[in-house]
Amino acid sequence: MKRRTLLLAMLILILGGCALWQREPLRVSVAGIESLPGQGLEARFAVQLRIQNPNDKPLNFDGISLDMDLAGMSFASGVSDQSGSVPRFGEIVIAVPVTVPALAMVRQAIGLARGERVSKIDYEVRGRLGGAVFETLGNIPLPAGLEDPAH
Repeated sequence: MKRRTLLLAMLILILGGCALWQREPLRVSVAGIESLPGQGLEARFAVQLRIQNPNDKPLNFDGISLDMDLAGMSFASGVSDQSGSVPRFGEIVIAVPVTVPALAMVRQAIGLARGERVSKIDYEVRGRLGGAVFETLGNIPLPAGLEDPAH
């Protein structure tokens, strides 16, 4: 009987401890995209990510990686060895350099040329910040005049 009670108590403590370790997912949005000098047949950009931590403990990180898709097609990827901390119930902006291979640019241009005119392009960003995984969806507005074939 004591053994069974002890096992039950241990199980309750373990499950309770697991509940304490659960974290709400990070909230990530693209805050901006800036051009960087490219090399050869590739383009480079700094993707600025706004990272929000909705948890009551800070998230320390040492490194970030991301992949970006445009209009459902693979477009850019990047990594950075930045380290820091996202404060509890706080936010930071991190700039991650990404590379866009020439083939990805050609695929996007062909995809836009074949499709109907659009005023924005949907994106998806997936990545890791330290041990936390994140994903965000959004869209990038196109400059005026590109979306309307009459202009």
